[in-house]
Amino acid sequence: MKLFSGLYARAMQWARHPKAPWYLGGLSFAESSFFPVPPDVMLAPMSLAQPAKAWNFALITTLASVAGGVAGYLVGVWAFEYIEPLLHDLGHYEKYLRARTWFDAWGFWAILIAGFSPIPYKIFTITAGVISMSFLPFVLASIAGRGGRFFLVAGLMAWGGKPMEEKLHRYMDVIGWSLLVAIVLAVVMVKLW
Repeated sequence: MKLFSGLYARAMQWARHPKAPWYLGGLSFAESSFFPVPPDVMLAPMSLAQPAKAWNFALITTLASVAGGVAGYLVGVWAFEYIEPLLHDLGHYEKYLRARTWFDAWGFWAILIAGFSPIPYKIFTITAGVISMSFLPFVLASIAGRGGRFFLVAGLMAWGGKPMEEKLHRYMDVIGWSLLVAIVLAVVMVKLW
């Protein structure tokens, strides 16, 4: 059944859309302050579909993500009392407390690591505002962490180029179904354990 290859083809078509960079910037901004979907899901196919523009896409993603991080920082400074109940309701308060612990231990490096890794960056941007982290180090760590991550993703996709796109398209159904089976097995194992 060729479900995933059709979705992949559609995603690659969307990645070539003239307004795709605007959507990428919007997603990058939103993810850094409140939205759960990482911009890598758009950056990777866009860089793969248009390798010559990969560095531009990485720059757009980085700048918009840092701007969203600044928005999260400002939320932490001026509006944390309004979102604190939401963190409790959504089950993210433990992550917030863990981020505070990281800041106590590592400061600048906590933002840099959160920016580069799949750790929810938005929790760290808001926490940086709550603890009144110095603004310039916050921005510099965000640029280094987010930029490092997004330029790496864009570079790998551009490096793979058309041959990688064709191979992914050819094997996308096998990859998609294998991943789905692995997820179902993991859920079943967790439930049984």
